[in-house]
Amino acid sequence: MGEEQIEMGDSSLMEPMKTKPVLKPQPNKYERLFQPCLAEIVGTLFFVFIGCVSVIENVPEAGRLQPALVHGLAVAVLVAVMDKISGSHFNPPFTVAIYLCGGMDLMMAGLYIVCQLIGGVVGAGMAKLMTPPERFINATGAAFTILKSDSQLSRAIFGEVAMTCLITLVVLLVAVNTKTKTPLAPFLVGCTVIINVLAGGDISGTCLNPARAFGPAVVTGYWTYHWVYWVGPIGGSLVAAALVRIILGDDKLRLIMK
Repeated sequence: MGEEQIEMGDSSLMEPMKTKPVLKPQPNKYERLFQPCLAEIVGTLFFVFIGCVSVIENVPEAGRLQPALVHGLAVAVLVAVMDKISGSHFNPPFTVAIYLCGGMDLMMAGLYIVCQLIGGVVGAGMAKLMTPPERFINATGAAFTILKSDSQLSRAIFGEVAMTCLITLVVLLVAVNTKTKTPLAPFLVGCTVIINVLAGGDISGTCLNPARAFGPAVVTGYWTYHWVYWVGPIGGSLVAAALVRIILGDDKLRLIMK
């Protein structure tokens, strides 16, 4: 019996120790609610600020290249640094599409859009403070003045829908769709902004972002054809969300043919 007890004791000592799973600390209310909203304000205001300044201070020799590079690189940097805080939307159509693809709840989507519009107004105001008055006036405050007549509307709306669809599709595939997620997301989104501005800048101004149009419109009081920069981008985001939900998404996102 003694030997048996010793053997039993030895075998019990040989058993691996059971450890309790380590639970990750849950984010507090500030990190869940307030911090993401503040990040959307800060990210959008700097994007709109830099974007407006690039248009106001654009030299004729650079053409569309300067605004295209500035907008694209600004997006890439801001998406990279803010991604883990808010998801780096900075654009109402992105928020709408991500909500439709199940990436966030309705309340947060609404708060994000409000914060993006606030950021757009503050960013446009910062651009006005920074630039000389004569250059600001000549650029019409970096507002969208390309549309002069109703005859341009169909092309401009189609351009905003198609180009916003492209960039929103890229956002959904590189950041939401599990099958195609990639750490190259900031680079790819920034490149898409650049190619869109280079391709369609003379057609509609390549806004693709109601917050980017809303801020300058408030600061300058210029609202002519402003609705185009809501209808076009939102329409493009709906098309992109439909493409992901019906055709391109993985099993979690796709609604049919599972």
